[in-house]
Amino acid sequence: MPKLRGEAFWRETLRSAHYVVAPMVDQSELAWRLLSRRHGAQLCYTPMLHAQVFLRDANYRRENLYGEACPEDRPLIVQFCANDPEVFVQAALLAQDYCDAIDLNLGCPQMIAKRGHYGAFLQEEWDLLQRMILLANEKLSVPITCKIRVFPDIDKTVKYAQMLEKAGCQLLTVHGRTKEQKGPLAGVASWEHIQAVRKAVNIPVFANGNIQCLSDVEECIRKTGVHGVMSAEGNLHNPALFEGRNPLVWEMAEEYLEIVRKYPCPLSYVRAHLFKLWHHTLQVHQHLREELAKVKTLEGIVDVNRELKLRCQEEIANQKEGEKPKEGLPFFHWICQPYIRPGPKERCRENGDSGTEKGVRGKRALEEEEDGNSDLLSKNKQKKKLRNPNKSFDPSLKPKYAKCDQCGNPKGNKCVFNMCRGCCKKRAFKETADCPGHGLLFKTKYEKSLSWQHSQRGIQTPEISQRGDAEVGETALLEEAGDS
Repeated sequence: MPKLRGEAFWRETLRSAHYVVAPMVDQSELAWRLLSRRHGAQLCYTPMLHAQVFLRDANYRRENLYGEACPEDRPLIVQFCANDPEVFVQAALLAQDYCDAIDLNLGCPQMIAKRGHYGAFLQEEWDLLQRMILLANEKLSVPITCKIRVFPDIDKTVKYAQMLEKAGCQLLTVHGRTKEQKGPLAGVASWEHIQAVRKAVNIPVFANGNIQCLSDVEECIRKTGVHGVMSAEGNLHNPALFEGRNPLVWEMAEEYLEIVRKYPCPLSYVRAHLFKLWHHTLQVHQHLREELAKVKTLEGIVDVNRELKLRCQEEIANQKEGEKPKEGLPFFHWICQPYIRPGPKERCRENGDSGTEKGVRGKRALEEEEDGNSDLLSKNKQKKKLRNPNKSFDPSLKPKYAKCDQCGNPKGNKCVFNMCRGCCKKRAFKETADCPGHGLLFKTKYEKSLSWQHSQRGIQTPEISQRGDAEVGETALLEEAGDS
């Protein structure tokens, strides 16, 4: 049976999906997809998978796709990041029997994507992208789709989309931000770009960006004419977004934890989801934020979730008539609702004096005092402080290491050449010298080998005795180099 394309693929295979859960690294795992589907999601993507790792690592395949079969988890699109046509297609061939389409990630703007040369950092390499999609479209039994970010220029974005369509892309998701728009610089996604792409191509288009509630979904479809709308952040803070509901946080958390019992995933995924769900509440009960960060078992996470629920229920019981949500929130903090990512100025205020007055911290403090005040430390440093309360981050207290004369790495304290071990080993071997500080005894072993050779000369056969002193010494040196 020939594979479906374009509109037919969206209508029949994807069941005319309008509400889509985005591919999210370590966050759109099976348990979360099932929770989202229960509450209105019609199509889900896997987390972004690395094609090279997927191809070579059977455990990676099993953990991310080949696990327990789940018929409810369809339709499903598997997303890969890749920059090599053959690797991408070979990985996709291993995945195609477990999904309804393969998606090429051309939208990731993070530094890891820049270092790995994939995601949005391929958007200027049109020849490479054409080859990747053409080959995938030819070899795969399922359709190939793409998720992209826009260029600042609308016309260039349209030409980009048309190039992908011509190469064989059967569905296009357009995130209405450029690759520079991320973190505190994310800003507002451009629906104007998305609308222009939708009008210019003949394949289905999904929109991504600015989706916090169901009314945003409806407005986006009305303004851009897209076939469906994808949500990432909005879905993480409210998995019932596509139902148009704002449920109690603990209801969603408890339901998710029950699914995790049946379909286990790494504890880090679970913890990250609860940090998102309880985001606004954890600004109030900050000691429970620390408890959630430290807990090391699923049962421990369940206990923290139960404690958060009890605290919120106490607040509800003591609530005064007519009381309104604080901090400008649309709902009380125990209700699932959007999190608006602060811009640079707001983040500075949030992390500065005004932020501490409110009792609210940003994700990353911009200043750190030399005394290591934990209130002004980054999250990673706070975690290190929890593990080691005596740890100091004062730069003046850090030990100073003497550098290797050769490469600049820290040198061995007792090295006779003032070098690191690697450089010392090369020099000692070359010069047939000893370095007791690094335990390198090339000279000593060479002399011992010569002494042994002389002592054995009288009893060796003529054939053996023909081996010269230099050959024996060289053998000893090579053995020493190998042992070291």
